[in-house]
Amino acid sequence: MNSLRNFYFLRAGVAAVWIALVVMTAPASPAITGALLFLYPAWDAVANLIDSRRNGGLRANPGQAFNALVSVITAVAIAVAFSLRGNAGGVLVFGAWALLAGLFQLAVGIRRRKLGGQAFMMISGVQSALAGIHFIIQSFADAPGIVQLAPYAGFGAVYFLLSGLWLTFRKVQIVR
Repeated sequence: MNSLRNFYFLRAGVAAVWIALVVMTAPASPAITGALLFLYPAWDAVANLIDSRRNGGLRANPGQAFNALVSVITAVAIAVAFSLRGNAGGVLVFGAWALLAGLFQLAVGIRRRKLGGQAFMMISGVQSALAGIHFIIQSFADAPGIVQLAPYAGFGAVYFLLSGLWLTFRKVQIVR
């Protein structure tokens, strides 16, 4: 339980750092924007590997293994799409990834619901999937800049923080 709680705090912290980098570098050069777009799903891949390793490994967590693979492919695809089509290409791939990652997060939250704090993860998964659809649609019109993607990471950070806090306070109540 401590491992999951600490992992959720780590995820919230990394998202907050990513947001800070976005805000501090805005308006960013195309190279910085592309790098930040690449880093977000790349970190998600690493995070899924860390989480699955702490919870029985990749074989015991095929959804997370698949999510990590999708996130690695997404990071590479963002780099390619951004270099070929600029921000619109990067946002299109980011949106497709947000949609898939949200669905995977929802599935993992449902599987872990007995651990507690998973309602936030399930809500986050649904919100991520809906945001992904929105980003995909926007990429074909007036694609949002990276600053407009920061709230997506912000909501994710809040949900991870709430889940970590839930597990912290739930543990305190159980001990009493």
